[in-house]
Parts: sequence; structure tokens; C-alpha cells
Amino acid sequence: MGSFDDVQARSLAKPESFWAEAASEIDWYKPYTKVLDDTDAPFYRWFSGGELNTCYNALDRHVEQGRGGQTALIYDSPVTDTKENITYSDLLKRVSKFAGSLAGLGVSKGDRVIIYMPMIPEAAVAMLACARLGAVHSVVFGGFAANELATRIDDCSPKVIISASCGIEVSKVIPYKPLLDEAIDLSTHKPDHCVIWQRPQAEASMAVSRDVDWANAEAKASGVDCVPVAATDPLYILYTSGTTGQPKGIVRDNGGHAVALHWSMKNIYNVEPGEVFWGASDVGWVVGHSYIVYGPLIYGATSVMYEGKPVGTPDPGAFWRVISEHNVSVLFTAPTAFRAIRQQDPEAAYLDKYDLSHFRTLFLAGERCDPDTLNWALEKLEVPVIDHWWQTETGWPIASNCLGIEELPIVAGSPARSVPGWDVRILDAEDHSEMPAGDIGAIVCKLPLPPGTFSTLWNAKERHREAYLTGFPGFYETGDAGYKDENGYIYVMSRTDDIINVAGHRLSTGAMEEVLAAHEDVAECAVIGVSDKLKGQLPLGFMVLKAGAQKSHSDVVAEVVQKVRHDIGPVAAFKLAVVVGRLPKTRSGKILRATMRKIADNEDHKVPATIDDPAILDEIRTALQSIGYGVNS
Repeated sequence: MGSFDDVQARSLAKPESFWAEAASEIDWYKPYTKVLDDTDAPFYRWFSGGELNTCYNALDRHVEQGRGGQTALIYDSPVTDTKENITYSDLLKRVSKFAGSLAGLGVSKGDRVIIYMPMIPEAAVAMLACARLGAVHSVVFGGFAANELATRIDDCSPKVIISASCGIEVSKVIPYKPLLDEAIDLSTHKPDHCVIWQRPQAEASMAVSRDVDWANAEAKASGVDCVPVAATDPLYILYTSGTTGQPKGIVRDNGGHAVALHWSMKNIYNVEPGEVFWGASDVGWVVGHSYIVYGPLIYGATSVMYEGKPVGTPDPGAFWRVISEHNVSVLFTAPTAFRAIRQQDPEAAYLDKYDLSHFRTLFLAGERCDPDTLNWALEKLEVPVIDHWWQTETGWPIASNCLGIEELPIVAGSPARSVPGWDVRILDAEDHSEMPAGDIGAIVCKLPLPPGTFSTLWNAKERHREAYLTGFPGFYETGDAGYKDENGYIYVMSRTDDIINVAGHRLSTGAMEEVLAAHEDVAECAVIGVSDKLKGQLPLGFMVLKAGAQKSHSDVVAEVVQKVRHDIGPVAAFKLAVVVGRLPKTRSGKILRATMRKIADNEDHKVPATIDDPAILDEIRTALQSIGYGVNS
């Protein structure tokens, strides 16, 4: 294969031959006519003219090759005390029949289907069944509230919505059906049908004529074959960090996605077919799409689907138990999970209870991994701990230590170097010149991006152009800021926009500001992300109340906290808010959110020259100190 330097150089010098070689590992119904299609640049497409089916590549071909008896999915649910091993053959039968159920409801190639599910095997079945039909699925995280779901219903106009009667958070049952019904009431678009998986923990009431019982429908259905789709046809839409009024639907195609994920399983994660790979995430996030469902199954590995938490289900040894019982070779999770485990078991005493001899590597991503967490994991696990960096938009890693090519030195604070296929630059935000080693700038990626990245935003091509491609012509703007060292190692330091990262979940402060601003007593507001040892960042709200507002400050804070929880969902982790007399602004009216964040986090900051009234910063500092932030400023 050659050294990492050799592979990286070849991927950038000859991208078409590099990715054509990777594409030979995927099964095609019809060969592509062009590896890289630049006819609509900067909207590049990969493998134009080719036809394939993602479900066929994830299931059918492994069964046809005689590996049907291998376990495809391991379902481990400490919250329901359930464990299940599902073979490739059994998963194929379920997916084929459920696809038949959906076809019977009128779902066909190009139709959209929303999936609003907990972490159960049926979520993967639903995704793969859509892929089998050539339908475009959009998985919405089960923790999202009704109005967030409603905006997605209106944006992608699903023919069918697939859900379950409930999710389970540790010991609390969360009924999904009332949220789904409310979302449909709120939305302008109405689905033809809802297919509901009834769980024993909560039975959902069914709407006559609209709602369909999953188990009954699957039992009556006949299996269906895969539908060939163009490599450039969409596989899924995944919504990310737009404001509540304007969701941002990341579109992933079929061909480039299958090629890139298959390539990544060996070259980045160094997994072999048949080994157990565990992406400890949720199917509602991009990690769940790429590395619980599609990546491991397209590659022929065994994937773990875990319905539980790193702690509390039942203890800080939960991850070690899963690794031990299921012979996990590689774990991919967020630094937040390890911070939670460390917080409750700082000496890793629970590790001694389990045999982790099969365990080879820990990969961390989702937010920046602080050196303390990385070094703790290295010390306790005694295996390589690899911090790597990517985004919902990219679908797979931008920067990583590629263990299947060559293990590079691990440097705390850095996800190592750009992955083959990625040309990452650090540019000055003003003149777009390349920054010297060690100097912070905007992190951008030279176009064309490699296969598997997003092809567009759903129904919003110009928004795609404006948000990602115009700030630095010829480059994809990641929205992250950072630097490279003299060895080419990348350091991702912060977001350059208003997206905050709460426990690996990218959330829009703008969406939260909309909720706060809707309160009857709030005149104006701002939400920033403040540092948190466990979750990476937490949202903190500032509110200026209307003159004459009668409610106490504590009542207003309590009400907006509850409102954000209802409108956006518990995933926002919004618990901090404070009432202030006014907000610091520039003379043009821009709120100085970055300066407020630095005060909260005790970082050095300069008073911006454009500030309207510098005295407001002292007022903000006092308000922050009243809730325990900015105390050393």
C-alpha cells in the first residue's frame, strides 16, 4: 500500500484513479462513465452514469457470497435487558419484507420517508428498506421535539413516517407517538401513512386509516428486490443545525457514499470483515448513519447497536461490558462519553471486571477531545486512542490517524493529518492567504471534495453555495477555525459561526435564541456556548426583559429553560440563563457573542473597537458571576 505520505500524495495527484480503485470494491449494476463529473462545478459529482443499490451492497452481496450466517447487527439494550444477534441472512429477510410493506403503502424510488426511532434494530431495518426501494430516508433523532420534527416534515414532504411507540432514556419511557401526532398537526405537509413499531414499554394509540402497525404489515408482506439507482441519486437527507425556521438538509448520494465508507473501514479504522465494530452513537446523527449502519455493513463487519448510556445503565462499566461480551475490536464514540465515565470512575476500577483482550483501538470524534481525556483513556485502556475530525456535511473523517495505512504518532489535541482524498488548508479570513504553521485561520478543504461528502442541501442549492462555497472560492468552508503545525497535524480550535457543540451534537444558538425571544417578557436575547468539562460546551442565554415585566427573573429563566426543552428537545441541554440590563453590541447593532463567551470562559479578550458602550461588558461579567461563570475575570 505504501506509506501514509505516499497514499496521501497519490490521492491528491490522481484522485480519479485513486477513487476508481476504491470503487472496484463496490458492486455495481451498471458501471459509471465518469469518475469525477465537473460539468456543474463547484457542485462536483462522483461516479456519474453508474447504477447500484446501497442495501444490496450492505446485505445481499454478503449473503450471496456465503456469509449469511455471520452476525450483522448485535443489539444490546441494558435499558430493556435485551440482547440479540441478527445475522446477515436474517437482516436481509426483515429488510426485504419491510421494504415490501413500504412499497405496499406507495413508497417508491425518490419518495421521502422520515424515520423517528429509538436505538433499536428496527431503525436500521427502516433505513435499509428505504435504500432498497431507492426511497430517500431522513432520520430525525428521537429526542427532538414536535416542532423540530414538523419543520423537517414540511421541508422534505415525506410520503410515509416510520416511528416507534416510545424511546427509553435510562429508566424513563419517552412516548414518541404524541410527539409525532403533534408534529403532523403542526406541519403543512401531511404524510399518507405512519408505520408504528409498538414496544411493550408503551402502546401507541393509532389513527384510523393513517397509522399502520409495523409488525402486522411486515408479517403480511412479501420480500422485494433492490431497485437500481443512479450513483448520484440521493440516499438520505440528514438535517443539521439550521435555525428552527430553516432546517438545513444535508443530501448524501448513493455511489460516493458507499465507496468512501467502504474505503474508510479498512484504511482509517483498520477493521477486517467479520470483526466487531461499535459506533456508540445514535442513528439520528451522522455517526449512526455512517458507522452504525452503512459503513460496517457495506464492508461486511459486525456492528453493535447499543440502547444505553456510558454511565447509569447501570454503572460506569457499561462500555467495558459491551466490549467484553461482544468481542468488540474497535470503538468509536464521543469524548463526552469518556468524560462521563471518568467523572464517575476516575481510577477506572470497573475495567478490572472485564476482559478487553479483543479490544484494539478507541476512536473519538464529535467535538474536540481535550488532552486530559485522551491521556486518561490511553493510560487506562493501554490501546491507541485516536482523536479524529469530521462533520455531518462530510459524512466521514477529514482528519485522522489512518491506522490501516500507517500509524502516525499520537499528539494530544490534534486529530492528526488530513485523510487521503482531503486537501485541508488554513487560510486567512481576510485575504485568503495560507497561514504559516502555528497560526490560527479558517479551516477549509480544496474542491472537489472526495466521494461521500454532501452533494447539496435539500431544495436549497443556492443556500449550499452561499453557506459553504462563496466565503473562500475554490474551497469548502468548514466553519471551524484552527491551525496546522510544522508536521501537518491539524488542530481544530473553535467554530467560526454560532453553532455550538453539546456532547457531540451540533446545535444552533440561533434556534435557541428564537425560543427565548418568543417569551412574552423577553425584549432581546443572545445564546452563547460556554465551556463544560463533561459535554464540551453548554448553551447559556442572556435575556433583556421588556420594560414593565412583572415576573421575577427566576420565573422567566425557569420558563425559557422549559420552553427550549419543549421546542428543541432535551438534547439542547439548555439549563443556564441570566437576565441582564442590556447586551453588548457594535455600533452597527451586532451582538458581541464571542466577547461574552470569552468572559464566561475566563479567556483573555480585547474590548472591540466597534463596541457601542464598553461599560456593558462589566455588567455582563457581573451577571455571569452571579451564576458561577467569569469568576476569575
